[in-house]
Amino acid sequence: MKVSLMLPSAYGMRGDIRSTLNLASALAERHEVEVISIRRQKEKPFFPVGSKVRLRSVVDVRPGVRHLFPSGQMRTEVALWRTLRGLKSDVLITTRPGLSVQAARYGPREILRIAREWGRPSVPAPVRKFYPRLDAVVTATESAREEWTRLVEGGPKVLAVPDALPRGPWPRSRMDNRIVAAGGRWVPAKAYDRLIRAFAMVADKRPDWRLRLYGGGPEERRLRALVRELDLHNHVYFMGTTPDLAGEFAKASIVATTSRTEDLGMTVLEAMGCGVPVVAFDGARGPSEFVATGYNGVLVPEGEEQMFAAALLALIDDERRRRSLAAGALETTARHSADGVGEQWEKLISELR
Repeated sequence: MKVSLMLPSAYGMRGDIRSTLNLASALAERHEVEVISIRRQKEKPFFPVGSKVRLRSVVDVRPGVRHLFPSGQMRTEVALWRTLRGLKSDVLITTRPGLSVQAARYGPREILRIAREWGRPSVPAPVRKFYPRLDAVVTATESAREEWTRLVEGGPKVLAVPDALPRGPWPRSRMDNRIVAAGGRWVPAKAYDRLIRAFAMVADKRPDWRLRLYGGGPEERRLRALVRELDLHNHVYFMGTTPDLAGEFAKASIVATTSRTEDLGMTVLEAMGCGVPVVAFDGARGPSEFVATGYNGVLVPEGEEQMFAAALLALIDDERRRRSLAAGALETTARHSADGVGEQWEKLISELR
């Protein structure tokens, strides 16, 4: 069976890219798998791509690359149309509603066409119009499945298959480093300013603990200014980007996420895969899908920064509880193993064909 997975770009550091590449590697153990990146803007992907996975791009936007058509949206749309019309695969899995709409319109009908979804579409009208032409919509969580079932009522089947974590062996935290870690894009929606303010309260009471921030993005200057304003230069460290976030999380004893809107929970899952408990606000759907207070982490009421700081301090002061939550975290990630998720996709595809 040949499976094509299509995404806007395989070269960024988004959670949906990480999830898609993990799935491709899992399926490639028993099938011919290719990842189609609509845009290629770098020499190499940020995240590792499995050795058995073929990676190709539709439009190469690296400096110095010559093209038949002028740059812009038209070139991308023409190239995407040609790619879809000439696709020779058994299964096409598209990510993001914009690509799934194009697959519904132009993808060969003999190919099984599946939309992989995490969040809500920003423009639902094209989804309602064209998604009935697809064979299925597959979400990463049950709550997203319920939401998409309502959105495409009377349309394709809506099923749920969890995101896959990379194959092991995974690093394990020893839970004895005085480090709180956080990772992801430094953008307003991730709300790292809330984490920095909460950690200021932690540092005041436990000055021997440190906060490490992994990632990069347009918020960096503002976040660094906030660290200076709160006099946290000896407590908060900007670590930059890393393709091995799990390896860095394994050096921590707590992972924190203060995102306002988070449809994916890849950061949470990677932390738990390293045996690290997670403290998160319960307003973001991604973390709240996986974090269970008292089992694998702590959920804090949305926006309550003082309560967030208190939750961090409670874990800092209770190593036995941290280790208990770490055990629950490892159990949580068992259902996200690459082999298990790959088998779920194989069963789903077999039933749809």
